Amino acid sequence: MTTPWTPPTVEPVADAALAARLRHRIDHLTKPLGALGRIESLMLQVGLLQGRVDPQLHEPQAVVFAADHGLAARGVSAYPAEVTAQMVDNFLAGGAAISVLARTQGLGLTVVDAGVRAGTRSARPGLVVRPVAPGTADALDGPAMSAAQCAQALALGCEVVRGLPGNALVLGEMGIANTSAAALLVARLTGQPVAACTGRGTGLDDAGYARKLVLLQKVAARHADARAPLDALAAFGGFEIAALAGAMLQAAHERRLIVIDGYIVTAALLVAHALRPAVLDACVFAHRSHESGHQLALTHLHAQPLLSLGLRLGEGSGAALAWPLVAAAVALLNGMASFDEAGVSARSEG
Repeated sequence: MTTPWTPPTVEPVADAALAARLRHRIDHLTKPLGALGRIESLMLQVGLLQGRVDPQLHEPQAVVFAADHGLAARGVSAYPAEVTAQMVDNFLAGGAAISVLARTQGLGLTVVDAGVRAGTRSARPGLVVRPVAPGTADALDGPAMSAAQCAQALALGCEVVRGLPGNALVLGEMGIANTSAAALLVARLTGQPVAACTGRGTGLDDAGYARKLVLLQKVAARHADARAPLDALAAFGGFEIAALAGAMLQAAHERRLIVIDGYIVTAALLVAHALRPAVLDACVFAHRSHESGHQLALTHLHAQPLLSLGLRLGEGSGAALAWPLVAAAVALLNGMASFDEAGVSARSEG
């Protein structure tokens, strides 16, 4: 199966002269050399992405893509499938974690219905209603998405990003059973065993976890020939994961900064990275999830997350929690004085 979709071009961020200027600026701020640790790496990354020594962050946007999964009917989640639609309403009502964090951090919040089964809503400010279908098919019976549906979901992600203001994205998701789709994708795209990539998701007990693992191994075997990135994406789902991959590629094409949340968002990034490796230049990894396969995905991408808090909520909550560190890096780069500017003696050599 070949998905008829061409990803946006993403050029590598490579400017040796600018990198040298940024490093000189960072190294001569009023602090010991390297004293801000990973924050200094963020300074350099954002400056290179924006092509300037004084990068600016404006109108950052949190985007949550939501969709349902056919596998949910097989009991792979501790929560029923109708929770996806209920949580979309909770996001919009302001009662979800990402809603609170977006308000707290000054992030615009957009929720995208990419395929919620109980989708009877109308588009309104803060909500984009563009369902590909009322949830994906059961991946044990056949591909979760057709090639055309997969392409449509990828294009939806691109379209959503093109319509947003600002130059930074905090990405999240909602979809009961999407840790199953993520585990299958991570296993297939990293070459790791399904068992190593499968966690307890929303909190399955031992018996539920055992059932989930057996089922996912059957699904992986059912689609053993789906090896190419988009073939694997179509085989395992879901609409929100495909839309996330499209959103990342469009954002990187536009040189927007992308803050990557947890396991499901990272699974989408594996797809985007396989298509356009330079997408990583735009990505900041927010945190290491409690999900067992997340570290495997991060290792595959050579990624170092900013936080490790045992999170497993999704929604973009971990990315929103990490956002102040990104904003602080840019503020420090632009606001701190150099030794010469402050009249402070620099380190003595020798």
